[in-house]
Amino acid sequence: MNDILLLVLLCAVLGSAVGFLAGLLGIGGGLVIVPVLSVILLHFEILPADHIVITAIATSLASILFTSTSSAIAHHKNGNVPWEIAPWVMGGVALGALISGFLASLLPETTVRIVFAVCVTFIAIKMIANGKENEPTQRDLPNKGLLGVLTTLTGGISAMIGIGGGAVLVPLLTFFSVDMKKAIGCASASGIVIALFGSIGYIATGSNTLLLSDGFAGFVYLPALLGIIATSWFSAPIGAKATHHLPVGTIKKMFAVLLMITALKMVFN
Repeated sequence: MNDILLLVLLCAVLGSAVGFLAGLLGIGGGLVIVPVLSVILLHFEILPADHIVITAIATSLASILFTSTSSAIAHHKNGNVPWEIAPWVMGGVALGALISGFLASLLPETTVRIVFAVCVTFIAIKMIANGKENEPTQRDLPNKGLLGVLTTLTGGISAMIGIGGGAVLVPLLTFFSVDMKKAIGCASASGIVIALFGSIGYIATGSNTLLLSDGFAGFVYLPALLGIIATSWFSAPIGAKATHHLPVGTIKKMFAVLLMITALKMVFN
């Protein structure tokens, strides 16, 4: 019981950090939750080693459902959610996340770990390369059909590696000249449906592997989820407000370096 309490407390500390990052950068926090929670689960020997990463991914997605909701509400109040395109974006990512949630559990743990590391490294490189808040080239958004296809792929990748989608959606939307703050707001709103539909897949596929009596809803570990959302819900609005006062481009570059270090640790640990 003491170990479980300590685990919940550690996850609460983790949640406070990822909530702030979710609001600030629209990333949902999963890029931090997955590697850190993997280490926590490994340390406490909660479950077999070959289920640790997928459990961290599933739990991360479930927590993002709460974090992104809090962050999206804050961004909506600040007028940063572009509702003229958000429904199409959210529909695409929902479909991709649902498919990915079912498929990811069928892959070997090592494969999931490598996919996570490769995607995170790519995201980090893009963050560094496109650190400026505004690009000089103006590009129009594609038609709604193509936008749906692109966001379906985005949702699939995001659910596969347990992130809310902001790390992929924000570069995609800003590439098409969507204002940075509105891109982050749209990513926060989209994180809700990625988390919801991705979690459904992970819960359904893990229900025959891990037991509710041991604290699992499919591959979602409930004590860790409780700890994360207990603090992330409150810290996400703080991060959202900070977008108006902090140099988001500079912070993205610093965060990108952290992501690359994280990716290396996921592969070699």
